Amino acid sequence: MTTDARTEQAAILVKAAEYLNWLKDEGLTHVEVSRMVPEKSRITTIRQPRGLAVIAAEIAKCEKCGLHGTRTKTVPGQGIPTPEIMFVGEAPGADEDEQGLAFVGAAGKLLTKMIEAMGLRREDVFIANILKCRPPNNRPPTPEEMQTCMPYLKEQIQVLKPKVIVALGATAVRGLLAVETGITKLRGHWHVFEGIDVMPTFHPAYLLRNPPAKKEAWEDLKAVLRHVGRTPPVVKKGG
Repeated sequence: MTTDARTEQAAILVKAAEYLNWLKDEGLTHVEVSRMVPEKSRITTIRQPRGLAVIAAEIAKCEKCGLHGTRTKTVPGQGIPTPEIMFVGEAPGADEDEQGLAFVGAAGKLLTKMIEAMGLRREDVFIANILKCRPPNNRPPTPEEMQTCMPYLKEQIQVLKPKVIVALGATAVRGLLAVETGITKLRGHWHVFEGIDVMPTFHPAYLLRNPPAKKEAWEDLKAVLRHVGRTPPVVKKGG
């Protein structure tokens, strides 16, 4: 086969894949195939993507980096399987490592308040981290650990299909956007990760240490709400 023929064939396959993906999004799981198509080329079933539970089960068995030797539980993330908004943080802490849930410590409690201020509940969003295991002593993830763990998060995002990802803190931004620019310069400005809009903002742990920054973080969250066609609830002041 010549180079031009291979190129043409590859283009046809790409178009076919795009069409099949569209059919899948429309809810179709089988397609009829002409008998004139060679037996080996027939496509009779569209392979469905792996579900969140399957991904979480694989994460639980993961030994791809040294963190598996020090973790108590893996922390795949949790929330609604069809979120408009997804929050992505850095890595599990001690409380998360013990419970196997993302953002359940002091920073998690503040994140809950932030979500509720948006007029939502934790059950209305999906919350995850760049890493699925806790680094010892809550140290920052290494580049190698992030590179090893990112495929799990990417696959989750492909399944969840959120409208917006809120990147919490510098490490989350670095993992998603592969940039070294500081969070102070990036926050408040829209970015894109694999076709999904990303809003960087401060990590709740940083806000606990620097309460004045909550005002800027709230502006970022209001921008997220506007982006998905929502408005924050009106806060009634006491008389």
